[in-house]
Amino acid sequence: MAATLRTGNDVDLLLVGALHFRSRAAAYAHILSPNALASPGAAALAAWWGERWKWEQGTHGLTVAEDFERIVGFSYVGPSETEGAAELYAIHVDPAVVGTGVGRLLMGNALEQLAELGGERAVLWVLEGNERARRFYDRGGWVADGETRVEAIGGEPVKQLRYSRSLG
Repeated sequence: MAATLRTGNDVDLLLVGALHFRSRAAAYAHILSPNALASPGAAALAAWWGERWKWEQGTHGLTVAEDFERIVGFSYVGPSETEGAAELYAIHVDPAVVGTGVGRLLMGNALEQLAELGGERAVLWVLEGNERARRFYDRGGWVADGETRVEAIGGEPVKQLRYSRSLG
């Protein structure tokens, strides 16, 4: 796949929300119930991204991956609540292009952005049951650091693991 990266903007948020919905539904189908996967829907996720972007665009970075002007993935990075760290908040890839290198392309770019944000390390959170994502992060040099949390997705509590990686 010949995807290219560019900085995301306000115009992309509707498509980012729709892609986030599709990616989450595919990646979490074995973890969450169909009702949880359906809520929030694509339009609600687009609105959520619009609101988040409104408040965070000065401190966070949205990158989109395009294949012939069609958004096929995105990443989102920014400062972290974790002391001395920057955070990778999201990498989502259209289910139709998973395994084509789009995720690796976004990860490489995200690591550059995380290093620019400062701090000695980067962190991210991943669903404990998302084995495919965990393997992806393991291959990228990320390590589960022992921190956990439980957050609701579509109203269902889900255990998450924190992964860390040195930025030095």
